[in-house]
Amino acid sequence: MTTPTAPLLRTATPTDFAAIWSLFEPIIVAGETYEFDESLTAAQAQAIWFNPQTQTVVAEWQGQIVGSYKLKPNFAGRGNHVANGSYIVGMQWQGQGIGRQLVEHSLQTAIAQGYRAMQFNIVVSTNVGAIKLYEKLGFAIVATIPQAFNHRTLGYVDTHVMYRNLIG
Repeated sequence: MTTPTAPLLRTATPTDFAAIWSLFEPIIVAGETYEFDESLTAAQAQAIWFNPQTQTVVAEWQGQIVGSYKLKPNFAGRGNHVANGSYIVGMQWQGQGIGRQLVEHSLQTAIAQGYRAMQFNIVVSTNVGAIKLYEKLGFAIVATIPQAFNHRTLGYVDTHVMYRNLIG
């Protein structure tokens, strides 16, 4: 398999959802990084990934969707200046820099949209690759919640809240 060096990042359309779901469902079933369990249906996932308050982007390489992110306000009202991002990279594409491209693009987009910070609410402590990436990109662990995630193989593990200021 050739390593993609620069996937095209573009705004997702609802017709992209089948490809996004084909990446997302195996990650959910693996039970290692996302809070959803295998009872999540494609329709429920589509409602989450294409929520009206959410901007969804896909990474496309050679005509194939290999990853996606969604960007939205972390909270409503007086907390809507803090962005929240969620990322998917297809299991066969992980470790090739696509996640980094998605996070960097989401940060640029968040800044352009006037967000003042970005916060990730549930980063599973065993997701070491994501934690290292987020830290390299300026995020800090601001809280750890003991045993907040029921990992499919490891049982209850900690989660982190990670935060990055986007101004100044």
